[in-house]
Order: sequence, then C-alpha cells, then structure tokens
Amino acid sequence: MKTNPIASFVEPAFIRIDNLSVTYPGGREALRGISLAIRRGESLVLLGKSGAGKSTLLRCINGLQRPTGGAIRVAGIGRLGENGTLKELRRRTGMVFQLHHLIGRHTALQNVLMGRVGYHSPLRTLFPLPASDVRLAMECLDRVGLVDKAMQRADSLSGGERQRVGIARALAQEPGIILADEPVASLDPATALSIMELLHRISREDGLTVVFSLHQIDFACSFGERIIGLAGGEIVFDGRPAELTENPLGTIYHGSSTCEAHLDVALQNHAHKERKIYHEKTMVDLSFDPSSM
Repeated sequence: MKTNPIASFVEPAFIRIDNLSVTYPGGREALRGISLAIRRGESLVLLGKSGAGKSTLLRCINGLQRPTGGAIRVAGIGRLGENGTLKELRRRTGMVFQLHHLIGRHTALQNVLMGRVGYHSPLRTLFPLPASDVRLAMECLDRVGLVDKAMQRADSLSGGERQRVGIARALAQEPGIILADEPVASLDPATALSIMELLHRISREDGLTVVFSLHQIDFACSFGERIIGLAGGEIVFDGRPAELTENPLGTIYHGSSTCEAHLDVALQNHAHKERKIYHEKTMVDLSFDPSSM
C-alpha cells in the first residue's frame, strides 16, 4: 500500500488535545477539560462505563462532534476546524463502528470501495471508480480474510464478517489513524477476540495510530499499550495496562454494579497471567543445564 504522509510523521505528539470540553443543549457536560497527547503508532484505549464520554471524545477527534471549548491538533493537518482540515482528517481517518455501518444490499467489495470516495470529486463518484481503487479494495479484503466473499452481499454475512468488511473499508482510506468505537461490543467472545487480534496485527504492520473505545477490561489490557480511563467526562486514569489495578478500576467504574463482575474477572485474569509468566520463567530456569556451557 502507498506510504501515508500522516502515518510517516515522526514527532511524538501525533494527536494533541488541549482542554477539550463538550456541553450539550440543556447544560449536560459530556467532556470536561480533556488534555491528551497521543503518539504516532500508539494503540490507545478509552475505557469507561456507558456515558463516560468515550464515544464523544472519538467523535471530536474525527470532527463529527464540535467541541464547546478547547482544541485538537493532528500532525500534518493542523488545528481541526480551520479551513480544509476536517476534509483531510476524515479522508485519512478510518472509522470502525460497533454496528458496522455497511450498506446491506451492496457487496462486500462495494462497501470497501466507499473508503475511496473521499479521494474523488462528487461528480467522479457517480461513475465506476478507477481500477486502481478496485485493486486496493481487494487487497484490503484479502488482509481481513474475506477476498473470497468480495461479491457477496453484506446483509448475507455474519456479524464478524461484517466487521471485517468495516475494517477493510477503513484500510481502503489508507489511513494514518483508526478510531474504533466499541468494535466488538455486539460480537460473541470468540469472534470479538479474533477482531481485536486482527486490528492489533494490522495496526502494528502499518504503523497506525489506533484509538479504541472499549468497556471490556480484559481487551483493554491485552490490546492497549496505554489506557485512558474516563468517568463523568473527565480523565481519571492515564497509564499502562500493568498499572490498571483495583484502585483505578474502582474509580473508572465507580457506582456501576454492572461492571463489578467485569472488575472481578479482570483482577482474576491479571493474577492468572502473572502466575503463568512466573511459571514459564521458572520452567526456563529449571531447564538450564550448566554443563551445556
């Protein structure tokens, strides 16, 4: 695939958010004083319960939600809201949605080609897109393991396959950024894991900056290099998965009985992983034979 000028930007602050706030009509504050610097190539998870502000923050980053105050700057584009910045940002930002947002009567290939629309004038999109776009779309379907279903209608695909088409559509934009808003919330556990593994692999292969919105603690710890905990529209945690212990989790999910079970499971899984790592290290140490030196 072509080299993306945004993805090749090398400064640490790839996306900079300064004192961002969003207040809806009626006075409800969705975001309050959000300041955040995201590095190029970073895999970042926005973690929190429903209503914490995760989706609102993602929508601000993509320009779908106009902030009440503050600013967002993206390397190679500039401050969002200035002339031409939103169009370029949306062209270079791939979105992966919880409910896929595919056109059911269109084929998988046609849906992926939607990712190329931003590179053409409105008049040009009334006609078949160039063969180069079709080749790129097929390459994207191949990367998500669905090239054999390119001509199949989207509404005949399974939920996991539809999400793979959504990922392929995002890749067809040749993005520097992928924003994934609860990408596995509607999938069964096995399919959800495969989708998260796919997004993680592609982001590493292409050096993409990925921002996930998740409520699954285990997935956040497994696939996020950095976790931003949100509660009440504010950042209450910013750290590595290993730092996401019982206290910060309690702050993130304070007052949520629904998430208490997730918290218990996550803590148990953390303990299990630590025991597994210790066991593997011990077995390596025991298998060492000094006479072999």
